[in-house]
Amino acid sequence: MNVPTAIQKPPGQDAKARLGDRLLAQRLITEDQLQVALHEQRSSNAMLGAVLVDLGFISETILAEFLAERSGFDKIDLKAMVLDPALVRRLPKDVAKRLKALPVAIGEATVQVAMADPYDVMAIDQLRRYFPRELDLAPVISGETDILEAIDQYYGYEMSIDGILKELETGVFDVNSLAAEQGQYVHPIVRLVNMIMFDAVKTGASDLHFEPEAFAVRLRYRTDGVMHKVRILHKDHWPSIGHRLKILAGMNIADSRSIQDGRFTIRIGSRNIDFRVSLLPTVHGENIVIRVLDHTKSLLPLEILGYSDHNMLLLRRLLKRPEGIIIVTGPTGSGKTTTLYSMLREVSTTEVNVMTLEDPVEYQMALVRQTQIKEQAGVTFVEGIRAILRQDPDIVFIGEMRDNETAQMALRAGMTGHQVFSTLHTNDAIGAVPRLADLGLSANMLAGNIICSIAQRLVRKLCSTCKEMLFPATEAECKVLEADPASPPVIARPVGCDDCRYTGYRGRVAVCEVLRFTPEIDDLIARGATRNEIRLVAREQGFVTMAEDGIAKVLKGEINIASLVRAIDMTDRL
Repeated sequence: MNVPTAIQKPPGQDAKARLGDRLLAQRLITEDQLQVALHEQRSSNAMLGAVLVDLGFISETILAEFLAERSGFDKIDLKAMVLDPALVRRLPKDVAKRLKALPVAIGEATVQVAMADPYDVMAIDQLRRYFPRELDLAPVISGETDILEAIDQYYGYEMSIDGILKELETGVFDVNSLAAEQGQYVHPIVRLVNMIMFDAVKTGASDLHFEPEAFAVRLRYRTDGVMHKVRILHKDHWPSIGHRLKILAGMNIADSRSIQDGRFTIRIGSRNIDFRVSLLPTVHGENIVIRVLDHTKSLLPLEILGYSDHNMLLLRRLLKRPEGIIIVTGPTGSGKTTTLYSMLREVSTTEVNVMTLEDPVEYQMALVRQTQIKEQAGVTFVEGIRAILRQDPDIVFIGEMRDNETAQMALRAGMTGHQVFSTLHTNDAIGAVPRLADLGLSANMLAGNIICSIAQRLVRKLCSTCKEMLFPATEAECKVLEADPASPPVIARPVGCDDCRYTGYRGRVAVCEVLRFTPEIDDLIARGATRNEIRLVAREQGFVTMAEDGIAKVLKGEINIASLVRAIDMTDRL
């Protein structure tokens, strides 16, 4: 989001008087109060807003909300945010206190700074000294007290994970302080959990695993689909850490024997991050797994997913079909939901009614009516589809076709003029046909009503900063690539650097196949043709398999063969 900077929107020479006039016009203060405040301001040389607050004429909250509404600047709540300690400490504490400013988020083009007075051009100029020249300073409004309390917290307390753990070794645990988030004291466990969440988001982890054992608790992140051990925590800390996580997730803190689920949201930097929590009792204590739901990384346009030009053109063409079923297949963690959300984002406009049934709703989308399955309340997939079809939908998204009734209702929706999106668990795109037959759908009904089947896997990308394209493929690699060992292609290999935390990999890319259900393939399905027969006809019509799509990405230097083989069955080439 583009936030106006003070340079883009400079104040006039009489900004403080204009603030008073605007407050007066809104009847937030009286004329007498304004004159008293202006007199006090001249003698104290303080900001008019601060004087009005000190005199008790308005509250800090009203002042901040008024400034945000009238100026176009965003207002933020620092108490509900987790900031990057390294970013905060770019600004010396004495400067932060004097200017009443605190950096809260940094991007490629801007750095957001929380300020009590976003029109203070002299403060903006002084703040610029501490950040790269190419970054624009984007003020956001916060109350002066909130800024000063945040300064005391981030400069006064240890905010690194290692430092907090060291502090805990000599501290005394007070269970009551774990739920207290107001006031100036912040318990080390609260800070520790906040910093672990921040570190996970900064690392790009999709899941956090707190795994208790006999004498310790292992913390692991799943990053780019692979589990990494982050640190070992002493078992003595686990009851308090688990207690804090249960408080955040709204769980029953007195129950340590039941399976529990919950979720919470933390504002980290400039964005809200959702965390979905699953708790499972084990012989060594409560095992907690937290799914990180970062909207900015999951609600992506189609072109960002990494589809090849061939598959992208084909998919966009198929999305123009007004009715029928589009199926995305793959195992858990293959990016099916992200791909479906991207397709919904592509087709969702103000001219169509898009409705979804999800279990659970992971990301909220604009222009889309989303319903969460609640079987205890009678909101099942079957009943939900029936209800949705009475809501005049154009496009329907069904989280998963998991049984005969759901599949029958989805097929009925596709046959009655609706565009339907759903998922299946199959190994490849052609596997959707026997899987739907296994769910009880007849071949004659499937023919003509399936638009396409998409199978995909997520493969770790080589770090673009450190990868090297200097290595000719070995004989074994040439066999996988189906290349001539006499003139092997040059492929990339991982190296490792700061950007990828010395793993050699950073991010993931979709390797996929898109099977278009043409009239010829529909005829084969109606006749009960075998998988090989369908594959042969699809190949004649330009079908590109996942293996071929992955090999193309290897040759382009996006991924390496080891990652491809780990994600896709390539045993017939080994």
